[in-house]
Amino acid sequence: QVQLVESGGGSVQAGGSVRLSCAASGRTFSNYVMGWFRQAPGKEREFVAAISWSGGTAYADSVKGRFTISRDNAKNTVYLEMNSLKPEDTAVYYCSADRKQIPTSVWSSYAYWGQGTQVTVSS
Repeated sequence: QVQLVESGGGSVQAGGSVRLSCAASGRTFSNYVMGWFRQAPGKEREFVAAISWSGGTAYADSVKGRFTISRDNAKNTVYLEMNSLKPEDTAVYYCSADRKQIPTSVWSSYAYWGQGTQVTVSS
């Protein structure tokens, strides 16, 4: 059974940084794209970033230049380094995974999801 467990969320002031981690277990995640999505209250879930097994990445325009996604394949872990945070980055952040080659931004194309971790950015 695939399990994704996020950690690292919390509260931070605008301009600060947070690093999220997502530990995957249950199978070998070779050829799996790992992604991060977020959902703010009253809003739809939106794409943040994704990374392929080989390291190819994709980012939402709203986070380009501020967020960095990376992965450690030996540890089956994906990270999201978030810098220059803004109040509008406040959301529950979800880790996702799916067996494919190319990172995509469509949330419905990901089969596996974590439980989410809250990130709150205050002004």
